[in-house]
Amino acid sequence: MKKASVKMRQNMTGWVFVTPAVVLLIVLSIIPLVKAFLLSLQTGRGSNLTWAGLSNYVRMLQDPTFKQTIITTFEYMVFSVPIMIILGIILAVLLNDQMLKLKGIYRTCIFLPAAVSLVASAVIFRSLFAMDGFVNTVLVGMGILDTPYNFLGHPTSARIIIIIMRIWRWLGYQMIFFLAGLQNIDASMYEAAKIDGANKWQSFWRITLPMLKPMILFTTVMAINSALQVYDESVNLTNGGPGFSSMSLAHYVYNTSFVNVPNFGYSCAMGMLILLMAAIITFVQMKVGDKRE
Repeated sequence: MKKASVKMRQNMTGWVFVTPAVVLLIVLSIIPLVKAFLLSLQTGRGSNLTWAGLSNYVRMLQDPTFKQTIITTFEYMVFSVPIMIILGIILAVLLNDQMLKLKGIYRTCIFLPAAVSLVASAVIFRSLFAMDGFVNTVLVGMGILDTPYNFLGHPTSARIIIIIMRIWRWLGYQMIFFLAGLQNIDASMYEAAKIDGANKWQSFWRITLPMLKPMILFTTVMAINSALQVYDESVNLTNGGPGFSSMSLAHYVYNTSFVNVPNFGYSCAMGMLILLMAAIITFVQMKVGDKRE
């Protein structure tokens, strides 16, 4: 009886600490999610909504702008995430070298873009790639271009610039996670590998990467979820242009809700799709990455 009473008190103490977080999760996440799903089953303009079943989801399959934005969003994800992860690991390994001097300065400089607001980052890149910007000035001055190139006025180059901006801004953020993971690897493992005749590449491939696997999985999931929700770069750098060629799916959801004639049902349906894609990708990654012996 006494053991049961002690265990009951421990359980009650645990619930006391967990309950506020559970309540906040329900109020701020679960309830809005349910309401958004119910709203996605309605159609109409503004507040004049009527039940329409799955018509909004059917409409997505027939919407050319939606198809363009989802392709563009996946391009941002496919090209930016692997580059950020690979460069983040390389930089973390280089800046974790005990013999390297001024490591703190290098780490700060690489991480600094993550501390810059997205609006400021967009202003910087718009200035760099403007017709009279630094990039065109250098390329024309070196004779690579005869006349300034309108980087933000062409679909492909506009998307490439958004990808470059994302990598520039989030690379240092990814690097910090890998640095934290490297700090937890016992140095004696590298010493033992060196005694056994392993070179630096073999140590990196056989020790560093396997030990960083949980961190790589975590950062990849976070980076993909972030890429699926690209908004600020699309709005502030190109405003989705030219046309809809660089518009992200999240940007299109916002325009459908607040810029164009409000259609909250359709925008919620697209939001549900973003959630579903993120959930599926995360589930697959967790299953593939969690192969325990």
